[in-house]
Amino acid sequence: MKEFKYVITDPEGIHARPAGMLVAEAKKFNSSIKLSKGEKGADCKRIFGVMGLGVKSGEEVLFTIEGDDEDAAYDAVREFMSENL
Repeated sequence: MKEFKYVITDPEGIHARPAGMLVAEAKKFNSSIKLSKGEKGADCKRIFGVMGLGVKSGEEVLFTIEGDDEDAAYDAVREFMSENL
């Protein structure tokens, strides 16, 4: 299992466009990719779960990645977040 924290820098937070892009990125991998904010969590492969967290700019989220391709998924999600959010 791999984890990383990320502070959202997009002024609009995780809104529809980047949430959809994150879901598309997560679906490329077999590993479970979870996103959590505080006590709330979501599956990164489900758009409504990601949007339902209501993550705003400046908030910290935690990604938890577990599975047979977790190393590749970890690298890809970290890169996606730094480039898009």
